[in-house]
Amino acid sequence: MSKETRQFETEVQQLMNLIVNSLYSNQEIFLRELISNASDAIDKLRFEAQTHTELLEGEGDLHIRITPDSDNKTLVISDNGIGMTRDEVVENLGTIAKSGTAAFMKAMEESKKGDAIAPELIGQFGVGFYSAFIVADKVTVETRKAGEGEAVRWESDGLGSYTLETCAKKDHGTTITLQLKEEGLEEDFTEEWAIKRVVKQHSDFVAYPVIMNVEKTEPLPDEEIIKDSDGKPIGETTKKVRADETLNTMKAIWAKPKSEVTDEEYDEFYRHISHDWNAPLDKIHMKFEGTTEYDALLYVPSKAPMDMYYSEKKNGIHLYCKRVFIMDDCTELMPEYLGFIKGVVDASDLNLNVSREILQQNRLVQNIRKNLVKKVLELFTKMEKESYDTFFDEFGAAIKSGIPMDHDNRDKLAKLIRYKTTKSDGAYVSLEEYVANMKEDQEFIYYITGEDLVSLAGSPHLEALKAKDYEVLLMSDPVDEWVVQSLPEFDGKKLKSAEMGDLDLTEVDDDKKEAFKNFMEYLQKQLDEEIKEVKLSSRLKDSVSCLSGDALGMSAYMEKIMKASGQEMPKQKRVLELNGDHPLVDAVKSLFEKDAGNPVLPDHAQLLYDLAIISEGGRVEDPALFSKRVGDLMAKAL
Repeated sequence: MSKETRQFETEVQQLMNLIVNSLYSNQEIFLRELISNASDAIDKLRFEAQTHTELLEGEGDLHIRITPDSDNKTLVISDNGIGMTRDEVVENLGTIAKSGTAAFMKAMEESKKGDAIAPELIGQFGVGFYSAFIVADKVTVETRKAGEGEAVRWESDGLGSYTLETCAKKDHGTTITLQLKEEGLEEDFTEEWAIKRVVKQHSDFVAYPVIMNVEKTEPLPDEEIIKDSDGKPIGETTKKVRADETLNTMKAIWAKPKSEVTDEEYDEFYRHISHDWNAPLDKIHMKFEGTTEYDALLYVPSKAPMDMYYSEKKNGIHLYCKRVFIMDDCTELMPEYLGFIKGVVDASDLNLNVSREILQQNRLVQNIRKNLVKKVLELFTKMEKESYDTFFDEFGAAIKSGIPMDHDNRDKLAKLIRYKTTKSDGAYVSLEEYVANMKEDQEFIYYITGEDLVSLAGSPHLEALKAKDYEVLLMSDPVDEWVVQSLPEFDGKKLKSAEMGDLDLTEVDDDKKEAFKNFMEYLQKQLDEEIKEVKLSSRLKDSVSCLSGDALGMSAYMEKIMKASGQEMPKQKRVLELNGDHPLVDAVKSLFEKDAGNPVLPDHAQLLYDLAIISEGGRVEDPALFSKRVGDLMAKAL
């Protein structure tokens, strides 16, 4: 097929420009990313070859090779991994379909400061290939998919277009040739020492040999050394030779005793498997012996990854069998709510030909998963308060999501969740601490759900509870709605919503109910399309009005979440509660009793309802009309 020229998708071009400009001062990461991609390609080949051995094409020596050429200013990174077809080259290098570009761009927008972006984002989203343009004026990719006959050459200067053509390539895998820039490079990336340093620093734990042909000094054979009459050497005793050298150690540190692994090695291995430049918050290194034998090295990140809540995010657990790679993103080893955990599990009794489908039913894997979850939750439990609060800031929503998902560990997870409260002054409180601080006459664990802590803390629904000096949990994560549905009680105390059903703290006087009866019936008639019922409130002490729901119904926040997710929701009619002691309510009631046909009464009725909506952070249907009603009322009062 003849050479064809194609344009990059707009998003890909934006991405390349962003990476080149933002990471110009951190140039060496390009080599880390290209080596990582090569390692992934070999992983994929090994996985496929477990069931299709012919894909190896007789090649058992899987490796990555780096070839610098200082005369021509080129650097070549090649692998004999899975390779790519023509369509895969277009899809992976020219469009956003598989590159993770769209998710990366969104995360970048959320995280960037000025024009800079965090380097760890590059690896997290699989867009590391484009970092080659940080150091290269031109990038050429030659690749052949294992098992396929045709090879393809991709070439681009990164300025908007690329070319594609068929080429000859004997071996499967991918070869990337960088035509290095003449100016502006931090160091000469064709120098052997520079390449060795970068590989040692960033890619030492890659599971396959990273090979480079290097210059070495060797002693001359004795018979080639010129000697004087006393037998002492005259002139050179060594010679320069070139030989292949493996630049990385390929240490399987998870298989080593903990006492033999340094903190620096732990941190560097974490960076290698996670593409996260931040040091991990904590780790678990364990060797399990018994009916199920395995080694595991798990890390708790210090920062939540930008793709944590994206559906296509990677789980982060790499599965090995006797140091032979099986698969990455092994979701069967860790529940979804702990998907942020990174690490390696090496199970010696696992079948090398295991598939994902078999893994789901494999009793060995199920036992490993159960033990890993137990150890991870124990680690969280043992954390110092300050460390755990830092962790919970990043991963609290994930931990809470485990309560409706993991019935077996629900009690443990309930002890791990934290909330800010009406009394905690911004600090986290555990459910155990809440129960310990409950008043003697307090029967329930009270909570309220909503979008933000400020509006929740000032909610009129809490006025009666505050008057009783009861503490209230402030729940501002969407997942909290599912938490309270799945956790009806804790330590024998039932959870009760401050905005749903009757609080049963005080009773409204019967005489007062009778005095308000006709007025309430009028309001009910005026607002019948909006509300289920209108009644005097036992919740309110200072505010005019509020809206409450049925004890078994859907909260206002839950309704909002469901609508935001695109689900069709029938209108939820709620109860309008009025503060019978508030001057505004009393004034409207007096106006009604003097002249039930007064034309301003319908406006006042609507105003009482609108005030209830606004008090819980809602939006009135007609803000302009609401503003006019308030203005008219104020004008008459002044």
